[in-house]
Amino acid sequence: QLVESGGGLVQAGGSLRLSCAASRRTSAMYTTAWFRQAPGKEREFVATISGTGTNTYYADSVKGRFTISRDNGKNTVYLQMNSLKPEDTAVYYCAAKFSPNGSLYRMTSDYDYWGQGTQVTVSS
Repeated sequence: QLVESGGGLVQAGGSLRLSCAASRRTSAMYTTAWFRQAPGKEREFVATISGTGTNTYYADSVKGRFTISRDNGKNTVYLQMNSLKPEDTAVYYCAAKFSPNGSLYRMTSDYDYWGQGTQVTVSS
């Protein structure tokens, strides 16, 4: 089970940190990602991190502004979002896939476990 938190309303240029808490104590074996879905659009990849945190990958649209990280002691993955833009407005979802070899994935169909989402709204 994955539970997101940390969404909210922020002005353009501001920051938010999202959290994704997992119930599993073996989170180091799971690649975890953040996706987002804006109204009327398909769910899109944002960032992903390997189970150990060694490897990360970002969508071009967020590179340099967002940082994904994890604390396996707390079974939590974070998404630090800086320099937010109105186009970042979306429901943000975390997702996980069992990946003991640390492979990264960018497709929604690759992930087996999903959270319920948290709304991020960026005003101009």
